[in-house]
Amino acid sequence: MFLLAFAESIQLVPDGYLFLHIALILVMIWALNRTFFKPINAIIEKRLRLQGSRGGEAGEILRSVEDKQKQYQQSMLEARSETYDMIERERAAAVEARQAAILEAKAASANLLNSEKERIAKMRAEAEAEIGVEAERMASKISENILKA
Repeated sequence: MFLLAFAESIQLVPDGYLFLHIALILVMIWALNRTFFKPINAIIEKRLRLQGSRGGEAGEILRSVEDKQKQYQQSMLEARSETYDMIERERAAAVEARQAAILEAKAASANLLNSEKERIAKMRAEAEAEIGVEAERMASKISENILKA
């Protein structure tokens, strides 16, 4: 109820007091800049000028640290590149050696296969010759037995 009594005096539509409030805010900003912020900014600038030589040393140290850090990162990048190149060369050499070993094994197996085929062919020829000789001998024996009888 207490609030309802004052609700009639609350205005939501801007009136002439708005311009008065804006003027007061601008005067306050001007007064604070003249009396407070301007002297503080002057003191801060004076301090920075006095620290110029000492601040310069710190700046140089920071720049040298940044330069060294960049050099370190560059050297790490180069080392990684070299390592990856070396790994790639080793892998390529291993693949090449493996391919050579595979080709050598294929050639050896082909030679072994050919020699075994030749040996089998010789054994077959010998067996055919032996069978032929045995067949002639048995044929002559059979013909002798038939003729004797």
